[in-house]
Amino acid sequence: MLVLPVELTHAQATACCRMLAQALRTEPAREAVADASALRQFDSSALAVLLECRREALALGKSFAVHQLQPRLRALATLYGVAELLPEAVVPA
Repeated sequence: MLVLPVELTHAQATACCRMLAQALRTEPAREAVADASALRQFDSSALAVLLECRREALALGKSFAVHQLQPRLRALATLYGVAELLPEAVVPA
């Protein structure tokens, strides 16, 4: 599982993208799941990071989903018309 930080704004976006891309390349699982449960402070850069992560996962032949995307970020994704690209992950309890 790819874990997003507590804060993901423009200032952290580039480093976060690099970290997640590296994790995707080393993780053998066929499904990439981004865990957004810790994410509390964010701007639209968080969507850009998630979309880049999705592109990287798909390029590696993996599916992509997001676990516990914050409602405000889901609303922002809907506003931008990209919500369908960030499906909710089904994670066993």
